[in-house]
Amino acid sequence: MVVIGAGLAGLQVAMRLGREGVRVLLVDHKESLANSIHTTGIFVRRTLEDFDLPEACLGPPVRHVTLYSPARRPLELASPHDEFRVGRMGRLYLHYLAEGQRAGVTWSPATRYVACEEVGSKAADAGSIIRLESGGRERRVRTRYLVGADGAQSRVARDLRLDSNCNWIIGVEDVFCGVPLDGPPRFHCFLDPRLSPGYLAWIVHDGEETHLGVGGYVPRFDPLRALQTFRESVANIMDFSRAEHLERRGGRIPVGGVLRHIAHQRGLLVGDAAAILGNEVTKAYSLGVNSPNHLTDRLSGQMMGVSFLTLEYSFPCVLFVGFNFGLSRRAFDAQPRVFTFLWRRG
Repeated sequence: MVVIGAGLAGLQVAMRLGREGVRVLLVDHKESLANSIHTTGIFVRRTLEDFDLPEACLGPPVRHVTLYSPARRPLELASPHDEFRVGRMGRLYLHYLAEGQRAGVTWSPATRYVACEEVGSKAADAGSIIRLESGGRERRVRTRYLVGADGAQSRVARDLRLDSNCNWIIGVEDVFCGVPLDGPPRFHCFLDPRLSPGYLAWIVHDGEETHLGVGGYVPRFDPLRALQTFRESVANIMDFSRAEHLERRGGRIPVGGVLRHIAHQRGLLVGDAAAILGNEVTKAYSLGVNSPNHLTDRLSGQMMGVSFLTLEYSFPCVLFVGFNFGLSRRAFDAQPRVFTFLWRRG
């Protein structure tokens, strides 16, 4: 088994298959998974409940949310539950990589996926020859099954002739420490079509780190210019004047819905490559794909073509704007009225 891409989806697939005794080669173009992180790593309660995420890789819980209309009129929401936690993503990636290696997964960093070629004319011997390049030298690996966890613009999808993403938005955020926090950890969500056309802008402050970001449809906005404008516009809400800038993250977010053709007898797509985001994550959980036995059954070809596993939350999206969490019963029941309130108040 070859897994291309060591984001959370790829790491989970490799680790779980390794624990089931499957020989797995995990490939990623990065030398270290702690570098050049693209995901903001905001985990919702369902994920926190369903997966044993290591405590040392999570920030403090967030129970408070403030929604802002385009005119910055706020609506305060609070939950009795820990609704969000921001992962310390470099630490989390390295944790799951180490778990995978302990399960027997072979790790190939700084390795570029080049292409794959179909081999075998019968189902029993069907597979692929994978071309990989590392240090200027190319090698070929034969595999029975290829897993594409290589992001929204998946080259594996192209080579396996599976569906590819064609609708996405761009998200970009800055991560800070040292930002003063007035009150409990809080998620700020801004509906503003000028800054984030078709999407949203956000600030999440968990008391340790602060993530400030925007997302929207290109070419309807300039992500970096919008990010700077947004930061300047929230000076009365959050003081970044003495903050330490830790890193900038950015990437594509598939928004066309889960792709229909994501698997066949030679491989499948997971995570962003299959556009499995937001509510589709909970649908995948409800199908039981967090069971390792179910996972290996599916990869052995018995249950192909169903929404698959992902832990990847590229940037805040409808999964929290749509109130997919247990806020106060009154607020949850009033979901449609909340949006009417926000937009009518302008």
